[in-house]
Amino acid sequence: MAIQWADYDLDYIRRRYDRIAGLIVPFEWLLFMPTAFRRTAVARIGLRPGDRVLEIGCGTGRNLPFLRDAVGAAGRVYGVDFSSGMLARAGELVRRNDWSNVELTQADAADYRAPEPLDAVMFGLSYNTMPHHRAVLARALDMLRPGGSLVIMDAKLPPGIGGKLVLPFSIWLMKHTVLGNPHIRPWEHLAPLVDGFAMEEFLFGSYYVCRGTKRAG
Repeated sequence: MAIQWADYDLDYIRRRYDRIAGLIVPFEWLLFMPTAFRRTAVARIGLRPGDRVLEIGCGTGRNLPFLRDAVGAAGRVYGVDFSSGMLARAGELVRRNDWSNVELTQADAADYRAPEPLDAVMFGLSYNTMPHHRAVLARALDMLRPGGSLVIMDAKLPPGIGGKLVLPFSIWLMKHTVLGNPHIRPWEHLAPLVDGFAMEEFLFGSYYVCRGTKRAG
């Protein structure tokens, strides 16, 4: 039986992520994340030097180097996450690299508001982990300027028999790590809300990047 996110409150999820903050890289190995997946996802945003970009669910900061390189010293990178354990590691990365244009905030993404209009928003392996993902998506679009890009990168069940075979393991992993709900289909949520929707799949459909631009008016 699918585990419903209504069973979990935000404090429970926050505490669970605080505990697994040091295990993100091993999880990526365990789940066979493609080596260049993060870099590819950031490239699909289409950032330019000087842009303002927000990562929702920035975690330990694994995407921050690619985002910061894309916007350059003249741009600005915002990251929001509600896990203090995750953000402590992201903050250490920012300080170690002396990135004065990277700003991290601990908050519920549904309540967060960037201090300026954004050119892009990215969900970094986070959309499926949020019980209120549609509210967060609405907030993300509200912060974007018209024509700004929104990208969701994440894992999903592969199509066909492969997906059916791994579903029990996916549900078990979700229950014990809160790393995402395999029944949520973010691309179906994003596609009706944006222009130029596109989706790419990787590793036989186990990972994807979907994206679109905010409509004018």
